This record gives sequence, structure tokens and C-alpha cells, in this order.
Amino acid sequence: MGKFVISNAKSGGVKFNLVAGNGEIIATSEVYNSKASAKKGIASIQKNAGSVVEDQTKEGYTVEKHPKFELYQDKAGEFRFRLKATNGEIIAASQGYSSKSGCQNGIDSVKRNAPEAEIVDETGSE
Repeated sequence: MGKFVISNAKSGGVKFNLVAGNGEIIATSEVYNSKASAKKGIASIQKNAGSVVEDQTKEGYTVEKHPKFELYQDKAGEFRFRLKATNGEIIAASQGYSSKSGCQNGIDSVKRNAPEAEIVDETGSE
């Protein structure tokens, strides 16, 4: 079972990671100004985790409506995904994967883990 881990960001503010049961980080958030905003981000991921995947690595891919996962290849040649909310804002982003199948497994892991994931607060503040 996965979990969302809220922590203090090095630059100030708070961020969270979606962590799989094996301890691997599946996706990371942006930095939020407040814990309340981060929790809204988590709720948005939980709500949108079942979204369609837009595979931008395919030539002539179909542009999907938001919310959606965007699977793409970065400038270094690694495969990544980002989950965008209904308003088009990025609410979670992945690490780089060496293979497309690994990235697709990451998306599947978000779909499986996010909806029921517990929230763990490691900020040390209320």
C-alpha cells in the first residue's frame, strides 16, 4: 500500500512524495506554500489518478483532455510522466526512467496506490 509523505522543502514550503509499499518514490509534487495547499494537491492526485495516458512518445499521438497523464521523453532521453489536473496544472511528476515500460509501470503504480494512500506528515509542525 502506498502513502503520501509530506515533508519540508529545502527551499522553504512543503512538498510531498507518493511512495510505493516497497519504499520507492513514484511521483513528487511541486513546492507548496502551506501544508493545507499540499493536502489539496494530494486530494487532486487521488481524484485524478484514474486519468487517461497521453503517450507523447508516439508520432501523431492523440491529444487528450485534462485531467491526464502525459508520458514523454526528456532531453536526456529518459522517459517521464506528469499528472495534470482538470485545469492543466501539473500536480505530480515522476523521476526519469531508462525504459518506456518502466515509466508506464510508474503510471500504473500511481493509479493503484494514490486513491487509497494514507497521508504521513513528516514536517514536524501542525
